[in-house]
Amino acid sequence: MAKFLIQASYTSEGTKGLLKEGGSGRRAAVDQVVTDLGGEVEAMYFAFGDDDIVLVVDLPDPVSMAAISLAVKASGALHTRATPLLTLDEIDEAARRQVAFRAPA
Repeated sequence: MAKFLIQASYTSEGTKGLLKEGGSGRRAAVDQVVTDLGGEVEAMYFAFGDDDIVLVVDLPDPVSMAAISLAVKASGALHTRATPLLTLDEIDEAARRQVAFRAPA
């Protein structure tokens, strides 16, 4: 499974929907989308500031995250960004790999 941090802010239309459905209604909608693709919502929080909602989700692959992102952005209700999250083992493996890189001089 691939883990992602999702940060989003509602547009005015999205905020109207949140006010109508409430947080539990939105959680149910998010759970449905994620589980339909074989994933799981690990955490979901509402916030205020630059982000209105923050989630951590497990999905089978990055393509599933891209599919969700496209559908959500096409709705016009939210502006989102998804960040892939790496486990300690994954970052340890990355640190062991040799990469030939030369910085610009």
